[in-house]
Amino acid sequence: MSTNEDTDTTVDIAGNLADVKARIRAACEAAGKDPSSVRLVAVSKTKPVPMLQQCLDAGHTIMGENYAQELVEKVGILPDTVHWHFIGGLQSNKATMLVGAFKNSTVDRLTVETVSSLKLASKLNNAVPDTDSTLLKIFVQVNTSGEDSKSGVEADECAALCQDIVAKCPKLHLQGLMTIGAPDDESCFTALAECRDAVASSLGRADLELSMGMSGDFEAAIAAGATNVRVGSTIFGARDYSTK
Repeated sequence: MSTNEDTDTTVDIAGNLADVKARIRAACEAAGKDPSSVRLVAVSKTKPVPMLQQCLDAGHTIMGENYAQELVEKVGILPDTVHWHFIGGLQSNKATMLVGAFKNSTVDRLTVETVSSLKLASKLNNAVPDTDSTLLKIFVQVNTSGEDSKSGVEADECAALCQDIVAKCPKLHLQGLMTIGAPDDESCFTALAECRDAVASSLGRADLELSMGMSGDFEAAIAAGATNVRVGSTIFGARDYSTK
């Protein structure tokens, strides 16, 4: 990750961001939803800091990162007004490093969307300082496509995992469920919504969110009930993985 160079000056980030937000509003209106009920996570993985700064200058402060070390580096450079969503696979031995990036502010600025085991949840819970009065927000990731290449807990095991996390991890706030569905398979959105309903019933929680939908399908995800969409290349342009 280059923090200060290799900026693609041909990408109109402010214009792209405005276009995505307009499409979100239109999708919400078509679904009879309040546009303010859908959160846009601008996925900035592999992108240099100046490109993220353009996003901030355009008034958007919610960023998504896939690599723990990259997120930590960017947190140290960008202002405390940024809220970060971690949306990549997280090894439990990196939980302390990830949470520790917020030791000078508050863990309320971090949301971890890819929790799929009690082990990882416990590591994150233990990493939150006792002195922090806020809770670390998490989503439980569900494998809705059945693909071996996709991470996440199986749908029929999700409610039990969520119950364990709520009971055993008091420094975490279960914000909702997340999935990375199979391409062009909108049934994954329906599956996550059904899973959320089961978890909500088991916990007595009516406020659980759905994080689903990316650049190619976020409008369909909103129609299916998404409250959190993760859009990267449509805002920042194609990614360069050569250093990953």
